[in-house]
Amino acid sequence: MKTHWMDRSATDVAAAVRARNVSPVEVVEAALERIEDRNPTLNAFVHVCADRALSEAHALAKRIARNEDVGPLAGVPFGVKDLEDVGGLPTTYGSAVFANHVATSDSAQVTRLRAAGGIVVGKTNTPEFGYTGFTHNRLFGTTRNPWNPERTPGGSSGGSAAAVAGRMVPLATASDGGGSVRIPACYVGAFDMKPTFGRIPIGPEEALGMQRWVDTVHYGPITRSVADGALLIDVAAGYHPSDPNSLPRPSVSYRDALEHPLAPLRIAFSLDPGYGRVQADVADAVRNAVEEFRKMDHRVEEVRLELPDLGRAWAFMCGAENWAEIVDRVKGREAELGRGFWTGLEVARTLTLHDQGEFQRQRTELNSKLAAFFSRYDLLLTPTLPTEAFAARGPLPGEVDGVALESPIHAVAFAYPFNMSGHPAATIRAGFTRAGLPAGLQLVAERHRDELVLQAARAFERVRPMTEWP
Repeated sequence: MKTHWMDRSATDVAAAVRARNVSPVEVVEAALERIEDRNPTLNAFVHVCADRALSEAHALAKRIARNEDVGPLAGVPFGVKDLEDVGGLPTTYGSAVFANHVATSDSAQVTRLRAAGGIVVGKTNTPEFGYTGFTHNRLFGTTRNPWNPERTPGGSSGGSAAAVAGRMVPLATASDGGGSVRIPACYVGAFDMKPTFGRIPIGPEEALGMQRWVDTVHYGPITRSVADGALLIDVAAGYHPSDPNSLPRPSVSYRDALEHPLAPLRIAFSLDPGYGRVQADVADAVRNAVEEFRKMDHRVEEVRLELPDLGRAWAFMCGAENWAEIVDRVKGREAELGRGFWTGLEVARTLTLHDQGEFQRQRTELNSKLAAFFSRYDLLLTPTLPTEAFAARGPLPGEVDGVALESPIHAVAFAYPFNMSGHPAATIRAGFTRAGLPAGLQLVAERHRDELVLQAARAFERVRPMTEWP
């Protein structure tokens, strides 16, 4: 039986297109076919630009016929999270207030992916303004997990995760302000990478038009393989004038670095960040995954992290910035916003300068602890999330194995610390829970050691390939 092109990796698709083994038109048609078949169940895509994608595929085919270099993503269809601009397509932020907003230009990341030969096939669903860890909004409804449509694919990049795990596209863009790439990738059993803060430029954000002051948001890919994630970062990384926090282009190719053997590493493994709990079968899957690194002759030590809990600081800082971004743009239409979303922002707006100072002191403490930690260890392994995927329409879990969480934010206890610190972090499938849902293994390294995270993830993938998909 012939393999469907959307069951293949982005790397394989692009290589086949460049080698003229398949036309980019055939590849895009395969993606559109899958979207038509599976999106009614999963609700991953909220806008599909079929005619435009096919037109770009035909244009690419003509360039190939002229022997032009069509780039490392030649003909690869991809989805773009609906918080990010694609010129000529809606950017709604999952909000009824912006239902009619159409972007006039591409974001920096989308510009680079398209220049590398990638073809946008549509926009993927997100909770309103990416606010929560499951994907539901008033405008487009609920996005569902391909492993079990009664469960969530997580958020806020849930549409991108469902599109990739549902094999509608090989890759999709995502963003992570407190776990929003790692949460959905974990819950659908995919790979993701939240690079060092600033590695991939953010924006410009046309409709909001405000320079961010909270430095927690990272752009990163969701893919079905480590190589595809490294390839996207290679294409998208590097300084862009729209983002003063963006870093210079790396001097090495992350995709090439995957082929380099790993030297023996000092690895710390933790099921306890100092707060929170982990579902028993998730912990079992993660422990089992960590054993693979011992078998590779790395030195692995189980530790208790005892990090300061910055959950409240994260929620207030990000909520206050989000309020400032949109308050003038939603004036008079607040009733059209999700009640929980707007209530949360109204609380966060009470943040004072005294609070801000205290939160930044907590961040300094976190940074000091992580600096000391990474002076002793090369890599940190944790569960990506404490639980398996929960109900598609939420809410976030309030308990783990029958024991109440001390704070709602502890449902993502291992995610937000590394947004507050800016460290690179990835998730890869560790195994499955008793319910047959994916559990995730998180890999974290010192800032600017993105290649180490990717190399370690690839080493794990070699012994635990992600071949099973829903």
